[in-house]
Amino acid sequence: MAEKSAGSSWVQVCTSLRFRHLQFLDILGRVRNLRLTAEQMHVTQPAATKILADIEAIFGARLFERLPRDMRPSDLGLFVLRYARATMVEGSRFASEFETLKRGGHGHLTVGAISGSAARLMTEAIQEIHRLRPLLVVKVLEQSSDQLIVWLEEKKLDIMLGRFTQTRHQSLYDYEMLAGETVWIVAGAGHPLLAGGAGGALDALVDWPWILYPPATALRQLFEETFASAGLVVPAGTVETPSFFSAFELLQATPMLSMQPQAIVEKYVDKGLLGRIPVPIRDTMPDYGVITRKGEVPSRSMSEFIGILHQVAGQP
Repeated sequence: MAEKSAGSSWVQVCTSLRFRHLQFLDILGRVRNLRLTAEQMHVTQPAATKILADIEAIFGARLFERLPRDMRPSDLGLFVLRYARATMVEGSRFASEFETLKRGGHGHLTVGAISGSAARLMTEAIQEIHRLRPLLVVKVLEQSSDQLIVWLEEKKLDIMLGRFTQTRHQSLYDYEMLAGETVWIVAGAGHPLLAGGAGGALDALVDWPWILYPPATALRQLFEETFASAGLVVPAGTVETPSFFSAFELLQATPMLSMQPQAIVEKYVDKGLLGRIPVPIRDTMPDYGVITRKGEVPSRSMSEFIGILHQVAGQP
């Protein structure tokens, strides 16, 4: 199929593209099978073949390679499928929020946040937004920044509290700084290093197993930089998890060590459930903040929630 010329505008595509086309693409992108797509669309297979031909004619490009058992999207096809999926997700959220608003509610707000200080800010901000908008439905997803920013791109999140993990993100998203974050090295309350006084001796920690955050996270990068700057080999025998609660259980049950945000572990240290190992590290991670999609007009609840976050974080 010959590709359209550069003169074929997005307006022309939108004029011809229908919701049913996007629904078709979304299903075909997930099942990769024309027969199954026809069944889910409640049409015959010849009708499904014609719908796909119409879509490819609209875009002026072949989007799928027809194989004996499945349909393989081309690079252009994958690009179009991402748009179709995002549009369907956005449409579903629009319909749900419209119904909520029609019934007198305040809509929905989906927020993703890293653990630590950001989670503490989230708690206080949610309390305040519910005081202002008691019928607002707030959905909270907690993960590392690398996963949250994927969900933000897929429009599964309205707002993200975290950090950029790639330079290219700066051109795709708006960032408003909230705060920095202090970290501690901790162990279970009965760890031998707590009794032995390991303060000031980073090399004393090399031979112990560690619980680490995933490689793309700021905490993992700080961990690796800490040992590299001291000329030490990063310890082996590690467990990776983005979940503090998994790390907490392991710290209680094993002689493992972990670098964690102070905001999470301080209360456990104060209660004697964990112990802090006072070794010299650059104990502050890069700032984290509110991340939103560029060029997107925020809803009233989004604007209010972001304003509350700045208030809670002590920002003007």
